[in-house]
Amino acid sequence: MNRICDLFKIKYPVIQGGMVWCAGWKLASAVSNAGGLGLLGTGSMHPETLEEHVIKTKAATVKPFGVNIPLFYPEQERIMDIIVKHKVPVVFTSAGSPKKWTTWLKDRGISVAHVVSSSFFAKKCEDAGVDAIVAEGFEAGGHNGREETTTLSLIPSVRKATNLPLMAAGGIGSGEAMLAALALGADGVQIGSAFAVTEESSAHPEFKKLVTSLGEGGTKLALKQLAPVRLIKNAFFEQVDAAEKAGKSPEELMALLGRRRAKKGMFEGDMEEGELEIGQVSAQLNEILPVSVVMDNLITAYHAALKETESGKYQF
Repeated sequence: MNRICDLFKIKYPVIQGGMVWCAGWKLASAVSNAGGLGLLGTGSMHPETLEEHVIKTKAATVKPFGVNIPLFYPEQERIMDIIVKHKVPVVFTSAGSPKKWTTWLKDRGISVAHVVSSSFFAKKCEDAGVDAIVAEGFEAGGHNGREETTTLSLIPSVRKATNLPLMAAGGIGSGEAMLAALALGADGVQIGSAFAVTEESSAHPEFKKLVTSLGEGGTKLALKQLAPVRLIKNAFFEQVDAAEKAGKSPEELMALLGRRRAKKGMFEGDMEEGELEIGQVSAQLNEILPVSVVMDNLITAYHAALKETESGKYQF
């Protein structure tokens, strides 16, 4: 039995990233119904909004699902109370210390995974008692690690540092990439971008359309003085890039960022002045498809690639 499947009680070791403005109840329930683990993204939800999405997710699927919580966001206590109240079985935490909530959640029967960008923090997760780790490489969309370590380099390092169930994230959008991640030592994968442009994603249609038109180099890591984030190169990105090259202070960058930039772009559809977060794998995403098709394509390609390795094709 695959350790990720066993831990989360799912069919495939495929986790949907809890992306801001994309990961609502329609996406989470669709991924869970397709055999993976859907996650609600609290980074773009007030507690009352999260509760609404939890209730709708439970009505749309009988399969396990979870909630992703960036730990630097406010109202953590209310969010945790909602998770316990509605018996959400899985929580993924990120952007903060795993020690803060892990024991509290596990004492209430909830499985906990934490997202890291280095083997050093993976060991911290093990010390904190998490059930599983997501190791996210530099290729990923949205908020990223300062180390700028690629997934190809990160997964073996994290695997060496801990024996906990491990999910690879960053640059994974195909069955072939999934097989490669498992070959490097991961037990499963977390996929964001490929699910962000599905029919069930709550992102704006113009955002999905733009993502599927991107080529190689269409995204770049920005805002490194604040919290590194991978963005699509649009007018807002150019403003940020120019400000960083001019040596603007963190306070000046915060003023430029302002409030609601991600919502303005990803949810409301302003493709020029909005903050547009997506991963490097977007260059491989050419269609807006239902989650069921994305999952079927992923698993089919995985098994085809696995069969090729067993056929001796790669022997030398």
